[in-house]
Amino acid sequence: MSSPMSASNFLKALKNEGLTVVQVGDWRTHNRNHKGPWGPVHGVMLHHTVTKGTARTVEICRDGYAGLPGPLCHGVIAKDGRVHLVGYGRANHAGLGDDDVLRAVIAEKRLPADNESNTDGNRHFYGFECENLGDGKDPWPAVQLEAIEKAAAAVCRFHGWDGPSVIGHLEWQPGKVDPRGFSMNGMRNRVHDRLK
Repeated sequence: MSSPMSASNFLKALKNEGLTVVQVGDWRTHNRNHKGPWGPVHGVMLHHTVTKGTARTVEICRDGYAGLPGPLCHGVIAKDGRVHLVGYGRANHAGLGDDDVLRAVIAEKRLPADNESNTDGNRHFYGFECENLGDGKDPWPAVQLEAIEKAAAAVCRFHGWDGPSVIGHLEWQPGKVDPRGFSMNGMRNRVHDRLK
């Protein structure tokens, strides 16, 4: 069981992993903590944004939209590899997912198929939204994939987790398809290799 790191430690962990970080407004205190607890944390969840243009993507992920208030993640990983911090604490990114998947993440074991939505993921996962249309055609630049790897590894390194603690939204909540365009097993392997 891990308590979330402080916002300052989160920033430091990302920078120590070699990332370029952009701090957006009051990100350290911008959260949904009034809706429920943040933590214990058990892993990192990756998403694609279904948006185009970094400025607009960051704005949406910070502010949210009708029916889903922001922040929609902790960091937005742009096409150029920069990580834009938009919130810290509970964020509207994971939603309800499968308790069996959460148990596997905690045990750092192979994930079962997600077939139910009965567990609050916003409480338990750090979330990174990755700028991409998610149509299977929009490219994932090498610099962006490296930043995704580094961001996930930064969080895992702080908490003493390994690659199995990194999951995609599609592995958590039935019906979700994100992130589309790269393999989550491949990304977990990249994170594992970086942590070594």
